[in-house]
Amino acid sequence: MALALDRIRVGSAPDSWGVWFPDDPQQVPWVRFLDEVAEAGYSWIELGPYGYLPTDPARLTDEVTKRNLKVSAGTIFCGLHRGPSEWDSTWEQVSNVAALTRAMNAEHLVVIPSFWRDDKTAEILEPPELTTEQWRNLTTGMERLGREVKDKYGLDIVVHPHADTHIDTEEHVEQFLDSTDSDVVNLCLDTGHYAYCGGDSVKLIETYGERIGYLHLKQVDPDILADVVKNEIPFGPAVQRGVMCEPPAGVPELGPVLTAAQKLGVDLFAIVEQDMYPCEPDKPLPIAVRTRKFLRSCGA
Repeated sequence: MALALDRIRVGSAPDSWGVWFPDDPQQVPWVRFLDEVAEAGYSWIELGPYGYLPTDPARLTDEVTKRNLKVSAGTIFCGLHRGPSEWDSTWEQVSNVAALTRAMNAEHLVVIPSFWRDDKTAEILEPPELTTEQWRNLTTGMERLGREVKDKYGLDIVVHPHADTHIDTEEHVEQFLDSTDSDVVNLCLDTGHYAYCGGDSVKLIETYGERIGYLHLKQVDPDILADVVKNEIPFGPAVQRGVMCEPPAGVPELGPVLTAAQKLGVDLFAIVEQDMYPCEPDKPLPIAVRTRKFLRSCGA
């Protein structure tokens, strides 16, 4: 008998509608996203890029409430490995996103490390490996961010390992977790990005379960990924090739991931994301409907 996934709260995000930027003519309008995510059967959403959805809390509350939606998290990007000089610009972004996230009664702030390779142009921006000093900047900076976001906004930060960032592979993720305080920094495990970078999500959940604070459900196409790795293709172009695919066609299997997460015995959000920037406007909704149906078949 399958384990009942009663600790898992499933949602989706603007990312699954091809939304990567606050404003972009290739993206669907936010009203259409909200209408369709509700139509697909989801009750939780993330804010996506700050400024894509309305940033006035009263208006956003009205828009999500009338569609029976709730917000699970906001998202920020930061380059804290560069040292204390990054703090002010990071906090300016954080304060806007965190204030809106708190106003929507969400409890999580997803933190994505900055890219070392540009996701649009594929330009190499920084070396892919951090120095010892940069690792120290990254870990102490994230701990400070975790403390201050908690103190000022009552939110928990969950750091998102991501392709083409410095927290990507199993080695880097474990180094990051072993170097940070679990009281103030935990993980948003994105199953697709972790598989993209060679990691095993079930193993990570079973090994570092107390550090898993949030999930993104995503799959990669193993055949496309093999070509991406072989030819060192940057993340943006890899997405355009369809490296992130519709479940259950890819890896990792989401059933075992959800089962491992359920066994942790804590309430967890599991937010569906399928990177598809850019995509045809009519493409996301049918995928979202099928994916929600598939997750129900897994017990979520």
